[in-house]
Amino acid sequence: MGEFAYVVAIVAIIFVACPAVFLHYQSELRKTKSISTDDERLVDDLWKTAQRLERRVDALETILDKEAPDWRRDYPERPHA
Repeated sequence: MGEFAYVVAIVAIIFVACPAVFLHYQSELRKTKSISTDDERLVDDLWKTAQRLERRVDALETILDKEAPDWRRDYPERPHA
């Protein structure tokens, strides 16, 4: 009877406990891969700020083109990142 209990325990560990642990950590990994609502809001705010800053730079370049047409010669254009 004692040997039978060991066999049942080993079979239970192999076919029940191992897959349960694997599936648990797999679901935890999926949770952490998704972006949270706060992170999504932060990315959206950063995107809006970047667009606003780009419009400001464009406006300043337009003003400089009218006020000091040769300003671009002193500051060669760099490629965007």
